[in-house]
Amino acid sequence: MAKNIEILGFAGSLRKGSYNKALLRAALEQVPPGAELEVFDLEGIPPYNQDLDVRMPDIVNAFKSKIKAADAILIATPEYNYSMPGVLKNAIDWASRPIGDNSFDDKPVAIMSASIGMLAGARAQYHLRQTFVYINMHPVNRPEVMVPFAADKIDSTGNVTDEKTRRKIRELLESLVVWTKRLKSA
Repeated sequence: MAKNIEILGFAGSLRKGSYNKALLRAALEQVPPGAELEVFDLEGIPPYNQDLDVRMPDIVNAFKSKIKAADAILIATPEYNYSMPGVLKNAIDWASRPIGDNSFDDKPVAIMSASIGMLAGARAQYHLRQTFVYINMHPVNRPEVMVPFAADKIDSTGNVTDEKTRRKIRELLESLVVWTKRLKSA
């Protein structure tokens, strides 16, 4: 029997009522057969400090271990000031350090984003893709999951109520699983 594809998901937001955390919760309900999704909360990861590369905080070691054990990564991110949030960039910096111990190396990755605005995190996704080049990740190109006007698609309790959004999340996960299998067999 084939091993399930293990996906690690995390959101680039710390806010309890985050629309992007809601996307991850919806993803947990949409995982295709043959895959599993675990969500890691970035809360508590301290600001990156290169002096700590030799004795990383426990939460960073846990994050790096989860990434290394995963077959693929799923990131849900808001957009702050035309880019990815500092929380997300900080977590990426920790997990890709020290040089020679990049936990993300050669991993397939999918991105989704939600925003109260019309562009739905498109610029944050673009900047993430630029970062993936340096840390040697392999992003899924399609479908793109960008949820505009998120307050109309996610209810006050954090449930994704828009069926089209739920379908796109499912399609993204299916594409990530196919992409992961393809890269593993290459």
